[in-house]
Amino acid sequence: MSVDEVEVLEGGAHSERVGRNPGMALGGAETDAAGGAQPKSERDWLMSQVVERTNMQLAYSRVMKNRGAPGVDGMRCEDLKAWLKANWTQMKQQLLEGSYRPQAIRRVDIPKPQGGVRMLGVPAVSDRLIQQALHQVMQPLFEPTFSANSYGFRPGRSAKQAVSKAAEYTRSGKNWVVDMDIEKFFDRVNHDVVLARVARVLKDPKVLRLIRRFLEAGMMNNGVETPRSEGTPQGGPLSPLLSNILLSDLDRELETRKLSFCRYADDANIYVSSERSGRRIMDSVRRFLANRLKLTVNEAKSAVARPWERKFLGYSVTANQGSKIRIAKTSIERLKESVRKRIAFIGRRKDVCRWHDSWPASDKPRWTEPPPKAIAIGD
Repeated sequence: MSVDEVEVLEGGAHSERVGRNPGMALGGAETDAAGGAQPKSERDWLMSQVVERTNMQLAYSRVMKNRGAPGVDGMRCEDLKAWLKANWTQMKQQLLEGSYRPQAIRRVDIPKPQGGVRMLGVPAVSDRLIQQALHQVMQPLFEPTFSANSYGFRPGRSAKQAVSKAAEYTRSGKNWVVDMDIEKFFDRVNHDVVLARVARVLKDPKVLRLIRRFLEAGMMNNGVETPRSEGTPQGGPLSPLLSNILLSDLDRELETRKLSFCRYADDANIYVSSERSGRRIMDSVRRFLANRLKLTVNEAKSAVARPWERKFLGYSVTANQGSKIRIAKTSIERLKESVRKRIAFIGRRKDVCRWHDSWPASDKPRWTEPPPKAIAIGD
């Protein structure tokens, strides 16, 4: 579907680029949002950029490309165009007036390889559209404020670059790493703390109010909605950007101390020359996170150790002087276990097929429900 087909998204006839680097994007999302005429109040300028026609068309294009599961209202991406034709005028008016309220988000728990679950929050498709439009205007404004040592969810940056930089630190003689994991980061983000940092750059009260409403939207699980007072669940376009905005304070603190570090979202590694220095830095950063950002270090997953004894984004380094990058042992074991389960599953399905095919035609059972997928092997 072409974005030009979304004729319901009306806007001004003229447009201009927004931000100091409008071509940047977060996680593949385009950010060359266009804006129309300035509103009467300079403080309301940003929201007018969010709902501007070109920006909304771009947000629609991205939401349709990324697809994703329905939210609590059950609306699919395929239904968004028809829904906008009937509702966009009202939605736009609510956004400009500051009265728009997002729907609750649908909770989805994803099992973690090490045990436990990762909680995702799936917004309604219409709310994903607004979050994407917000992101496209916000990201180029914040991008120049981010650290060069931050690699997660940023345009032109990747996990590969972070791992390469980590190996470079090790090769330079920094043979100890402060490997920090923030405990349940996306579930524990303090709303007031992150919004205070957003407000350093954004002055539009309607945009700030809308972001707070997205943060405080209830979590729906099995038909029961639970209010939220903390966290920015993964699953919406705004969550990664807000995480980088919050953790920029940590980046600046580490830069002030002239430390060698790499950060990818909530995974941060600091490279030092001695174990003693590493333990001292671990203690001070732990206090900084608790006092300034209201975050807690996961003691079970954090350590001061040799880089080749730890993994970073699924990789590690060799213990020799060259410090070559290698896949971490735990990542290899996880892959092997996944292959074993897949092979066992396929074997069970083939056994069911052979058992079913061995029955005489007259005696084969009649399924009262759709037959198991095992029967369809080979189609």
